[in-house]
Amino acid sequence: MTGGDAGEGGTGGGLRVIGAAEVDAAVPMTSAIAALQSALRGGLDPETDPARSVVPVEHGQLLLMPAQSSRYAGVKVASVAPANPSLGRPRIQGNYLLLDARTLTPLALLDGVALTSIRTAAVSAAAADLLAAPDAERLVLFGTGPQAHSHLAALRAVRPVRHVTVVGRDRGRVEAFVGAYGSAGRRGGVRGGGAKPGPGGVEPGLGGVELGAGEGWLGVRGGELEHGGGELRFEADGLMVEACAPGQAAVEEAIRAADLVACCTTARTPLFDGSALAAHATVTAVGSHEPDAREVDDATVRRSTVVVEARAAALREAGDVIQPLRAGLLEADDLVGMADVVRGKAVADPARPRLFKSVGMAWEDLVVAGAAYEAVAGSGEREGDRDGGR
Repeated sequence: MTGGDAGEGGTGGGLRVIGAAEVDAAVPMTSAIAALQSALRGGLDPETDPARSVVPVEHGQLLLMPAQSSRYAGVKVASVAPANPSLGRPRIQGNYLLLDARTLTPLALLDGVALTSIRTAAVSAAAADLLAAPDAERLVLFGTGPQAHSHLAALRAVRPVRHVTVVGRDRGRVEAFVGAYGSAGRRGGVRGGGAKPGPGGVEPGLGGVELGAGEGWLGVRGGELEHGGGELRFEADGLMVEACAPGQAAVEEAIRAADLVACCTTARTPLFDGSALAAHATVTAVGSHEPDAREVDDATVRRSTVVVEARAAALREAGDVIQPLRAGLLEADDLVGMADVVRGKAVADPARPRLFKSVGMAWEDLVVAGAAYEAVAGSGEREGDRDGGR
Protein backbone atom coordinates (compact mmCIF):
# COMPACT_ATOMS: atom_id res chain seq x y z
CA MET A 1 0.00 0.00 0.00
CA THR A 2 1.29 3.46 -0.80
CA GLY A 3 -0.09 6.82 0.13
CA GLY A 4 1.46 8.95 -2.57
CA ASP A 5 1.39 12.71 -2.23
CA ALA A 6 -1.02 13.92 0.42
CA GLY A 7 -2.21 16.63 -1.95
CA GLU A 8 -4.61 19.46 -1.18
CA GLY A 9 -5.74 19.42 2.42
CA GLY A 10 -3.20 16.75 3.35
CA THR A 11 0.25 16.92 4.87
CA GLY A 12 2.50 15.75 2.05
CA GLY A 13 5.28 13.22 2.37
CA GLY A 14 3.32 10.02 1.71
CA LEU A 15 1.86 7.43 4.06
CA ARG A 16 3.38 7.35 7.53
CA VAL A 17 3.52 3.97 9.26
CA ILE A 18 3.13 4.24 13.04
CA GLY A 19 3.98 1.03 14.87
CA ALA A 20 2.82 -0.15 18.27
CA ALA A 21 5.70 1.38 20.23
CA GLU A 22 5.22 4.73 18.49
CA VAL A 23 1.48 4.70 19.19
CA ASP A 24 2.13 4.00 22.88
CA ALA A 25 4.72 6.77 23.10
CA ALA A 26 2.71 9.29 21.09
CA VAL A 27 -0.49 9.04 23.13
CA PRO A 28 0.06 8.69 26.88
CA MET A 29 -3.09 7.54 28.63
CA THR A 30 -3.79 10.99 30.08
CA SER A 31 -3.58 12.51 26.59
CA ALA A 32 -5.98 9.93 25.16
CA ILE A 33 -8.49 10.53 27.95
CA ALA A 34 -8.31 14.29 27.45
CA ALA A 35 -8.64 13.97 23.65
CA LEU A 36 -11.81 11.87 23.95
CA GLN A 37 -13.43 14.22 26.45
CA SER A 38 -12.42 17.23 24.36
CA ALA A 39 -13.94 15.73 21.21
CA LEU A 40 -17.27 15.16 22.97
CA ARG A 41 -17.27 18.63 24.48
CA GLY A 42 -16.49 20.00 21.02
CA GLY A 43 -19.66 18.57 19.53
CA LEU A 44 -18.81 15.08 18.31
CA ASP A 45 -22.02 13.04 18.26
CA PRO A 46 -21.44 9.31 18.90
CA GLU A 47 -24.98 8.56 17.76
CA THR A 48 -23.98 9.31 14.15
CA ASP A 49 -21.20 6.69 14.13
CA PRO A 50 -21.64 4.08 11.39
CA ALA A 51 -22.52 0.63 12.66
CA ARG A 52 -19.64 -1.81 12.98
CA SER A 53 -19.52 -4.35 10.14
CA VAL A 54 -18.95 -7.87 11.47
CA VAL A 55 -18.25 -10.68 9.01
CA PRO A 56 -18.09 -14.24 10.42
CA VAL A 57 -15.24 -16.32 9.04
CA GLU A 58 -14.16 -19.88 9.77
CA HIS A 59 -11.93 -19.08 12.74
CA GLY A 60 -13.50 -15.89 14.08
CA GLN A 61 -14.66 -12.51 12.82
CA LEU A 62 -13.51 -9.69 10.57
CA LEU A 63 -14.46 -6.21 11.76
CA LEU A 64 -14.68 -2.97 9.75
CA MET A 65 -15.05 0.30 11.69
CA PRO A 66 -15.16 3.56 9.66
CA ALA A 67 -15.58 7.08 11.07
CA GLN A 68 -15.13 10.70 10.09
CA SER A 69 -14.73 14.13 11.64
CA SER A 70 -14.24 17.52 10.00
CA ARG A 71 -10.45 16.97 10.11
CA TYR A 72 -9.93 13.24 9.57
CA ALA A 73 -11.57 10.13 8.25
CA GLY A 74 -10.43 6.65 9.09
CA VAL A 75 -11.18 2.97 9.17
CA LYS A 76 -10.02 0.13 11.38
CA VAL A 77 -9.80 -3.35 9.93
CA ALA A 78 -9.51 -5.91 12.70
CA SER A 79 -9.77 -9.64 13.20
CA VAL A 80 -11.01 -11.52 16.25
CA ALA A 81 -9.72 -15.09 16.55
CA PRO A 82 -10.85 -16.65 19.87
CA ALA A 83 -8.39 -19.57 19.63
CA ASN A 84 -5.34 -17.39 19.07
CA PRO A 85 -4.17 -17.09 22.70
CA SER A 86 -3.68 -20.86 22.85
CA LEU A 87 -1.48 -20.49 19.74
CA GLY A 88 0.61 -17.75 21.27
CA ARG A 89 -0.97 -15.00 19.18
CA PRO A 90 -3.22 -12.05 20.10
CA ARG A 91 -6.97 -12.60 20.10
CA ILE A 92 -7.44 -9.27 18.31
CA GLN A 93 -5.21 -8.04 15.46
CA GLY A 94 -5.57 -5.21 12.99
CA ASN A 95 -4.50 -1.88 11.54
CA TYR A 96 -5.96 1.61 11.32
CA LEU A 97 -5.88 3.73 8.16
CA LEU A 98 -6.11 7.48 8.87
CA LEU A 99 -7.08 9.79 6.02
CA ASP A 100 -7.39 13.51 5.44
CA ALA A 101 -11.12 14.31 5.68
CA ARG A 102 -11.14 16.81 2.82
CA THR A 103 -9.29 14.80 0.17
CA LEU A 104 -9.53 11.28 1.65
CA THR A 105 -5.80 10.97 1.07
CA PRO A 106 -4.20 8.31 3.29
CA LEU A 107 -2.03 9.93 5.95
CA ALA A 108 -0.97 7.12 8.26
CA LEU A 109 -1.26 3.42 8.95
CA LEU A 110 -1.32 2.74 12.70
CA ASP A 111 -0.96 -0.48 14.67
CA GLY A 112 -4.57 -1.38 15.44
CA VAL A 113 -3.91 -3.46 18.54
CA ALA A 114 -1.98 -0.69 20.30
CA LEU A 115 -4.61 1.85 19.26
CA THR A 116 -7.47 -0.34 20.52
CA SER A 117 -5.70 -1.06 23.80
CA ILE A 118 -5.30 2.63 24.52
CA ARG A 119 -8.67 3.88 23.30
CA THR A 120 -10.80 1.25 25.06
CA ALA A 121 -9.26 1.95 28.45
CA ALA A 122 -9.17 5.69 27.81
CA VAL A 123 -12.91 5.73 27.08
CA SER A 124 -13.58 3.86 30.32
CA ALA A 125 -11.42 6.32 32.26
CA ALA A 126 -12.97 9.32 30.50
CA ALA A 127 -16.35 8.12 31.78
CA ALA A 128 -15.09 7.08 35.22
CA ASP A 129 -13.50 10.50 35.62
CA LEU A 130 -17.03 11.96 35.65
CA LEU A 131 -18.86 9.12 37.38
CA ALA A 132 -16.59 7.71 40.10
CA ALA A 133 -16.16 9.02 43.63
CA PRO A 134 -13.24 11.49 43.71
CA ASP A 135 -11.41 9.47 46.37
CA ALA A 136 -11.94 6.06 44.72
CA GLU A 137 -8.94 3.90 45.63
CA ARG A 138 -10.14 0.26 45.66
CA LEU A 139 -10.43 -1.42 42.26
CA VAL A 140 -11.63 -4.91 41.40
CA LEU A 141 -10.28 -5.91 38.00
CA PHE A 142 -11.72 -8.91 36.15
CA GLY A 143 -9.31 -10.18 33.50
CA THR A 144 -5.56 -10.54 33.06
CA GLY A 145 -4.94 -9.63 29.42
CA PRO A 146 -3.77 -6.41 27.76
CA GLN A 147 -7.05 -4.60 28.44
CA ALA A 148 -6.74 -5.36 32.14
CA HIS A 149 -3.29 -3.75 32.20
CA SER A 150 -4.54 -0.78 30.18
CA HIS A 151 -7.55 -0.26 32.44
CA LEU A 152 -5.41 -0.30 35.55
CA ALA A 153 -3.19 2.38 34.03
CA ALA A 154 -6.15 4.42 32.78
CA LEU A 155 -8.13 4.34 36.02
CA ARG A 156 -5.01 5.25 38.00
CA ALA A 157 -4.70 8.28 35.73
CA VAL A 158 -8.06 9.66 36.92
CA ARG A 159 -8.41 8.29 40.45
CA PRO A 160 -6.01 7.59 43.36
CA VAL A 161 -6.20 3.80 43.03
CA ARG A 162 -4.07 2.14 45.70
CA HIS A 163 -5.58 -1.33 46.10
CA VAL A 164 -6.32 -3.69 43.20
CA THR A 165 -7.90 -7.13 43.37
CA VAL A 166 -7.35 -9.04 40.12
CA VAL A 167 -9.75 -11.90 39.37
CA GLY A 168 -8.80 -14.43 36.70
CA ARG A 169 -9.56 -18.03 35.80
CA ASP A 170 -6.09 -19.04 34.61
CA ARG A 171 -3.67 -19.35 37.51
CA GLY A 172 -0.60 -18.88 35.37
CA ARG A 173 -1.90 -15.68 33.80
CA VAL A 174 -3.01 -14.31 37.17
CA GLU A 175 0.46 -14.98 38.58
CA ALA A 176 2.05 -13.34 35.54
CA PHE A 177 -0.23 -10.30 35.84
CA VAL A 178 0.67 -9.62 39.45
CA GLY A 179 4.31 -10.49 38.82
CA ALA A 180 4.49 -7.95 36.00
CA TYR A 181 3.85 -5.20 38.53
CA GLY A 182 6.44 -6.65 40.86
CA SER A 183 9.18 -6.66 38.23
CA ALA A 184 7.97 -3.40 36.72
CA GLY A 185 8.12 -1.79 40.13
CA ARG A 186 11.89 -2.22 40.06
CA ARG A 187 12.00 -0.67 36.57
CA GLY A 188 9.75 2.30 37.25
CA GLY A 189 6.23 1.01 36.67
CA VAL A 190 3.99 -0.54 34.04
CA ARG A 191 2.62 1.91 31.47
CA GLY A 192 -0.29 1.64 29.07
CA GLY A 193 -0.69 -1.96 28.00
CA GLY A 194 1.75 -3.20 30.62
CA ALA A 195 5.16 -4.78 30.29
CA LYS A 196 6.21 -6.50 27.07
CA PRO A 197 3.51 -9.15 26.63
CA GLY A 198 4.06 -12.82 26.11
CA PRO A 199 1.45 -15.12 24.60
CA GLY A 200 -0.99 -14.35 27.40
CA GLY A 201 -0.62 -10.61 26.97
CA VAL A 202 1.48 -10.03 30.07
CA GLU A 203 5.10 -10.29 31.07
CA PRO A 204 5.88 -13.65 32.72
CA GLY A 205 8.69 -12.54 35.00
CA LEU A 206 8.09 -12.98 38.73
CA GLY A 207 11.59 -13.33 40.11
CA GLY A 208 12.45 -11.55 43.32
CA VAL A 209 8.97 -10.21 44.15
CA GLU A 210 8.45 -10.18 47.89
CA LEU A 211 4.86 -10.94 48.79
CA GLY A 212 3.09 -10.76 52.08
CA ALA A 213 3.05 -13.90 54.16
CA GLY A 214 0.02 -15.08 56.03
CA GLU A 215 -2.73 -17.62 55.69
CA GLY A 216 -4.30 -17.87 52.26
CA TRP A 217 -1.55 -16.07 50.35
CA LEU A 218 0.68 -17.40 47.63
CA GLY A 219 4.15 -15.94 48.10
CA VAL A 220 7.04 -15.27 45.74
CA ARG A 221 10.54 -15.31 47.16
CA GLY A 222 13.74 -15.80 45.25
CA GLY A 223 11.75 -16.37 42.05
CA GLU A 224 9.86 -19.38 43.43
CA LEU A 225 6.12 -19.45 44.06
CA GLU A 226 4.96 -20.50 47.51
CA HIS A 227 1.44 -21.94 47.34
CA GLY A 228 -0.74 -21.15 50.30
CA GLY A 229 -4.43 -20.97 49.46
CA GLY A 230 -4.54 -19.92 45.83
CA GLU A 231 -4.04 -16.16 46.14
CA LEU A 232 -1.19 -13.82 45.34
CA ARG A 233 -0.21 -10.31 46.38
CA PHE A 234 2.35 -7.66 45.56
CA GLU A 235 2.75 -4.34 47.34
CA ALA A 236 5.17 -1.49 46.60
CA ASP A 237 5.24 2.23 45.88
CA GLY A 238 1.78 2.85 47.27
CA LEU A 239 0.06 0.17 45.13
CA MET A 240 -1.13 -3.22 46.32
CA VAL A 241 -2.10 -5.75 43.66
CA GLU A 242 -3.60 -8.99 44.91
CA ALA A 243 -5.32 -11.78 43.05
CA CYS A 244 -7.83 -14.56 43.48
CA ALA A 245 -9.90 -16.94 41.40
CA PRO A 246 -13.61 -16.66 40.52
CA GLY A 247 -15.86 -18.21 43.13
CA GLN A 248 -13.60 -17.49 46.09
CA ALA A 249 -15.17 -15.67 49.03
CA ALA A 250 -12.50 -13.02 48.59
CA VAL A 251 -14.15 -11.91 45.33
CA GLU A 252 -17.45 -10.99 46.98
CA GLU A 253 -15.59 -9.28 49.81
CA ALA A 254 -13.63 -7.25 47.29
CA ILE A 255 -16.81 -6.28 45.41
CA ARG A 256 -18.44 -5.07 48.62
CA ALA A 257 -15.45 -2.85 49.36
CA ALA A 258 -14.87 -1.69 45.77
CA ASP A 259 -14.99 1.91 44.63
CA LEU A 260 -14.32 0.80 41.04
CA VAL A 261 -14.95 -2.45 39.16
CA ALA A 262 -13.51 -3.02 35.69
CA CYS A 263 -14.67 -6.00 33.61
CA CYS A 264 -12.17 -6.79 30.84
CA THR A 265 -12.97 -10.38 29.92
CA THR A 266 -14.43 -12.59 27.21
CA ALA A 267 -17.03 -13.90 29.67
CA ARG A 268 -20.49 -14.63 28.32
CA THR A 269 -22.22 -14.74 31.69
CA PRO A 270 -22.08 -12.32 34.67
CA LEU A 271 -18.86 -12.14 36.65
CA PHE A 272 -20.18 -11.07 40.07
CA ASP A 273 -23.28 -10.49 42.17
CA GLY A 274 -24.37 -6.89 41.65
CA SER A 275 -26.34 -6.85 44.89
CA ALA A 276 -22.98 -6.67 46.69
CA LEU A 277 -21.98 -3.36 45.09
CA ALA A 278 -21.73 -0.31 47.34
CA ALA A 279 -24.00 2.56 46.37
CA HIS A 280 -21.02 4.73 45.43
CA ALA A 281 -19.34 2.12 43.20
CA THR A 282 -18.64 2.66 39.51
CA VAL A 283 -18.50 -0.34 37.16
CA THR A 284 -17.01 -0.35 33.66
CA ALA A 285 -17.78 -3.31 31.38
CA VAL A 286 -15.84 -3.53 28.10
CA GLY A 287 -15.45 -7.20 27.28
CA SER A 288 -18.03 -7.77 24.58
CA HIS A 289 -19.94 -6.24 21.68
CA GLU A 290 -22.34 -9.16 21.25
CA PRO A 291 -26.03 -9.20 22.26
CA ASP A 292 -25.80 -12.70 23.77
CA ALA A 293 -22.78 -12.00 25.99
CA ARG A 294 -22.65 -10.06 29.23
CA GLU A 295 -20.28 -9.40 32.14
CA VAL A 296 -22.72 -7.83 34.62
CA ASP A 297 -25.93 -9.24 36.04
CA ASP A 298 -29.49 -7.95 36.28
CA ALA A 299 -28.94 -6.69 39.83
CA THR A 300 -26.10 -4.43 38.67
CA VAL A 301 -28.18 -3.01 35.83
CA ARG A 302 -31.34 -2.61 37.89
CA ARG A 303 -29.55 -0.77 40.70
CA SER A 304 -27.37 1.47 38.55
CA THR A 305 -27.42 4.60 36.47
CA VAL A 306 -26.47 3.06 33.11
CA VAL A 307 -24.20 5.17 30.90
CA VAL A 308 -23.32 4.12 27.35
CA GLU A 309 -21.11 5.49 24.56
CA ALA A 310 -24.17 5.82 22.31
CA ARG A 311 -27.70 4.51 22.77
CA ALA A 312 -27.92 3.18 19.22
CA ALA A 313 -24.70 1.17 19.56
CA ALA A 314 -25.68 -0.19 22.97
CA LEU A 315 -29.08 -1.30 21.71
CA ARG A 316 -27.42 -3.09 18.77
CA GLU A 317 -24.46 -4.74 20.48
CA ALA A 318 -24.37 -4.55 24.27
CA GLY A 319 -25.65 -7.77 25.81
CA ASP A 320 -25.26 -6.19 29.25
CA VAL A 321 -28.01 -3.77 28.18
CA ILE A 322 -30.02 -5.78 25.65
CA GLN A 323 -30.72 -8.75 27.90
CA PRO A 324 -32.12 -6.69 30.83
CA LEU A 325 -34.18 -4.71 28.28
CA ARG A 326 -35.69 -7.91 26.93
CA ALA A 327 -36.46 -9.01 30.48
CA GLY A 328 -38.30 -5.75 31.19
CA LEU A 329 -35.78 -4.64 33.83
CA LEU A 330 -34.59 -1.60 31.89
CA GLU A 331 -36.06 0.86 29.40
CA ALA A 332 -34.18 2.29 26.44
CA ASP A 333 -34.95 5.78 27.75
CA ASP A 334 -33.08 4.91 30.96
CA LEU A 335 -29.78 4.84 29.08
CA VAL A 336 -27.61 7.93 29.55
CA GLY A 337 -25.30 8.95 26.71
CA MET A 338 -21.65 9.52 27.59
CA ALA A 339 -21.67 12.79 25.63
CA ASP A 340 -24.41 14.16 27.89
CA VAL A 341 -22.34 13.32 30.96
CA VAL A 342 -19.22 14.94 29.52
CA ARG A 343 -21.17 18.08 28.56
CA GLY A 344 -22.84 18.32 31.96
CA LYS A 345 -26.33 17.67 30.60
CA ALA A 346 -26.73 14.54 32.72
CA VAL A 347 -25.53 13.82 36.25
CA ALA A 348 -25.47 10.36 37.79
CA ASP A 349 -27.47 9.78 40.96
CA PRO A 350 -24.90 9.65 43.80
CA ALA A 351 -27.18 7.31 45.76
CA ARG A 352 -26.92 4.58 43.10
CA PRO A 353 -24.04 2.64 41.57
CA ARG A 354 -22.92 3.79 38.13
CA LEU A 355 -22.46 1.35 35.24
CA PHE A 356 -20.56 2.39 32.13
CA LYS A 357 -21.03 -0.14 29.34
CA SER A 358 -18.90 0.27 26.24
CA VAL A 359 -18.79 -1.80 23.06
CA GLY A 360 -15.92 0.09 21.39
CA MET A 361 -16.86 2.60 18.68
CA ALA A 362 -15.18 3.90 15.56
CA TRP A 363 -15.21 7.56 16.66
CA GLU A 364 -12.95 6.64 19.58
CA ASP A 365 -10.38 5.05 17.26
CA LEU A 366 -10.47 8.13 15.04
CA VAL A 367 -9.91 10.59 17.89
CA VAL A 368 -6.96 8.66 19.33
CA ALA A 369 -5.49 7.91 15.89
CA GLY A 370 -5.62 11.62 15.05
CA ALA A 371 -3.89 12.48 18.31
CA ALA A 372 -1.17 9.89 17.65
CA TYR A 373 -0.62 11.08 14.10
CA GLU A 374 -0.31 14.72 15.15
CA ALA A 375 2.13 13.83 17.91
CA VAL A 376 4.31 11.73 15.62
CA ALA A 377 4.12 14.12 12.68
CA GLY A 378 4.94 17.06 14.93
CA SER A 379 2.11 19.10 13.48
CA GLY A 380 1.96 21.34 16.53
CA GLU A 381 -1.78 20.87 16.87
CA ARG A 382 -3.23 21.23 20.35
CA GLU A 383 -6.13 19.23 21.73
CA GLY A 384 -8.31 22.31 21.79
CA ASP A 385 -7.61 22.95 18.09
CA ARG A 386 -8.79 19.53 16.92
CA ASP A 387 -12.36 19.61 15.66
CA GLY A 388 -14.13 16.47 16.78
CA GLY A 389 -17.45 17.51 15.18
CA ARG A 390 -19.12 15.48 12.51
